[in-house]
Amino acid sequence: MPELVAYAVSAENSRGRRYPDTEPLHRSEFQRDRDRIVHSTAFRRLEYKTQVFVNHEGDLFRTRLTHSLEVAQIARAIARSLALNEDLVEAISLAHDLGHTPFGHAGQEALNECMRDHGGFEHNLQSLRIVDTLEERYAAFDGLNLCFETREGIVKHCSLENARQLGEVGERFLVRRQPSLEAQICNLADEIAYNHHDVDDGLRSGLIRVEQLEELRLFARHVADVRRLHAAVGGRRLIHETIRRMINAQVCDLIETTAAKIRQHAPRDLAEARSGPALVAFSDESFQAQRQMKHFLRTQLYQHYQVLRMASKARRIVSDLFAAFSSDPRMLPPQYQLAGEGDQARQVADYIAGMTDRYAIKEHRRLFAVGEG
Repeated sequence: MPELVAYAVSAENSRGRRYPDTEPLHRSEFQRDRDRIVHSTAFRRLEYKTQVFVNHEGDLFRTRLTHSLEVAQIARAIARSLALNEDLVEAISLAHDLGHTPFGHAGQEALNECMRDHGGFEHNLQSLRIVDTLEERYAAFDGLNLCFETREGIVKHCSLENARQLGEVGERFLVRRQPSLEAQICNLADEIAYNHHDVDDGLRSGLIRVEQLEELRLFARHVADVRRLHAAVGGRRLIHETIRRMINAQVCDLIETTAAKIRQHAPRDLAEARSGPALVAFSDESFQAQRQMKHFLRTQLYQHYQVLRMASKARRIVSDLFAAFSSDPRMLPPQYQLAGEGDQARQVADYIAGMTDRYAIKEHRRLFAVGEG
C-alpha cells in the first residue's frame, strides 16, 4: 500500500474490532474487512436488488451490486490521489447498501411505515445490523466483526435517538464530530455514482431524453465537447462518452477542492481531521451542478409515471408480506421465529429486508395467489 498521510486511518490508529480476532497474514485489517463483506450472503443478494429499475425490467440496468462496485471504484481513485486508506474506502463502499430492502427506496419507505411502532426501518442502520449481528459465518462471534472505522463509515446518517442506541459507532452524531476522511469520501462517491449512472439507466430505459439533459449545465458542457471532438459519434457511444467525462470532472473537482481544504485546516492526525469541519467536498460550482442534476432526476425519472407504478406495486408487496408474517409468525422460516420474549416485528423486517426483488415477488405469490405454494 502507498504511504498514507498522518491523518488517514491505519491499522496503528484504528479502534479495532468488537471481539478479539487473529491477526491477518499477508493482508491488512481493512483488506480483511473487504474480503469478509464480499464473501457475505448479504453482498451476493445485492445482485438482485433494485437501484432504480426492478430486476426483471431489464438485464442491463444497474443493481445494488453494480452500484456498490462503481462506488468502490470511484472512492478508491479519490483515496489514492489523497494518500488516504484505499482498503478502508473499498470496504465501506461495498458494505454501504447491504441493508437495502428489495425494490429500492419504495421498499424502504414501505418497511419503515410498517415498522413505525417498532423503531422504524433505515437501510444504513440495517447495513450495520447485518455486519454486526445477522451474518452467520464465524464460530466465535455473530456478524462479520469488522473494524470500528468500517462500521462507522457504513452509518452515513442517523437520528440522535438511534445514535444513542449504537454505542461508540453512534457517538460522533451526539458530539457532532466528523467521521474519517475515508468515510466522507464514500459518502460523496456514492452521490457521484448514483447521479451519473441513474442518468445512464434513465436514458437506456427511454424515460428521459438527451434533449432534456441538455438543459443541465454539467451535461450540456460535456456533450458539447464530445460533439465538437467527435462529430460522427451518436447513440450509446455519445451517452457513454459524455457521462464518463462528467464523472471525471466531478471526481477531479472533489479531489482538488478537498486537497485545498486539507491544506487550509492542516490536520496533524486522525483526531484533528475528525474534530474540525468536513474536509471532503465539492466546489460551489460542482455542488450546484450536482444539485441541479438531483432535482432533474427526482422530477423527470424517479417521479415518472412508469417508475411510480412499479414503486406502488413494490410498496404493496412489502406491506402485504409484513402484515402476513406479523399476523402469523409461524409462516416465517424457523430462524426468524421467536419462541419467547423478543422483537418479532424486527425479525419480520430482517427477513423482508434480506429478500431480493424476485424472491419478494415469489414469496408474495406463495402467500396470496391461489394455486401457488
